[in-house]
Amino acid sequence: MTANDLPVIAAVDGSSHSWDALDWAVQEAARRGLPLLIVHVRPLARGTDGKSGLRESEELLGQAERRASGSAPGLPISTLAPLDFPSAALTSLSRDASMVVVGSRGLGGFRSLMIGSNSLATASMARCPVVVVHSGRTDEDGADAVDAFPDVVAGVAADESSESVLDFAFEAAASRPGARLRLVHGWTMFSSILSGGPVFNREAAAEAAERTLAELTAGRLAKYPQVDVVREPVSGSASRTLVTASATAALTVIGRRRGGESLGLGLSPVAQTTVTHALGPVAVVPC
Repeated sequence: MTANDLPVIAAVDGSSHSWDALDWAVQEAARRGLPLLIVHVRPLARGTDGKSGLRESEELLGQAERRASGSAPGLPISTLAPLDFPSAALTSLSRDASMVVVGSRGLGGFRSLMIGSNSLATASMARCPVVVVHSGRTDEDGADAVDAFPDVVAGVAADESSESVLDFAFEAAASRPGARLRLVHGWTMFSSILSGGPVFNREAAAEAAERTLAELTAGRLAKYPQVDVVREPVSGSASRTLVTASATAALTVIGRRRGGESLGLGLSPVAQTTVTHALGPVAVVPC
């Protein structure tokens, strides 16, 4: 299996959030021409009957496979039921995946939390992009999210960490006919000073941020001429803009920047805020 046909992994646990994640993963795999691997991680717990647990997993995976096949006939689908901690299993599997798709919360999550610990930990540690599918949209928003929410939004930093984010975002936009790619870059006078830009002139600093975005995207515009790109330098933190944009975006893409710690501590402040409060799917890209 080459890097071009690594599967999209969909994690399911029977919760409504995981079914939303599965539906999103099915459409993404079909759109990109990739196989789908449906994973149900059997939890490590004392006093559980291994045979009954495996049987329940097989039933859940069978239901998930039928659901996926009904949505995308002909899509190559496989299933897996590892015995492990959810975030550990998904992190391990992410080494050989194009992306991992998870729901924002699972069966055991507290209702007051906007994102579950397993989803946050997976997004923090995975070796490939992790898409967290939030269930904040209602049926009134439209059944076909691709048509209802065409834009792909990406949070872009003014350094090398944006390379992976831009690659993923441009590919996501290119796979969605008619989608715009909105590139959001937050800047402050302090960040302008650190980068050697204007010190006291806000207008000049804004122009410098616009030039930075243009330079970052120049080569990719030639590679993806079909993608309509909108550059949005934002004075201040980009978090609020990204969260707001996520409500009407097919996908919001952010960089993780740091990684390795559990429970979300490896996410940058912008990534942490966006993935926690977003109203639509968010892709967290290692960088």
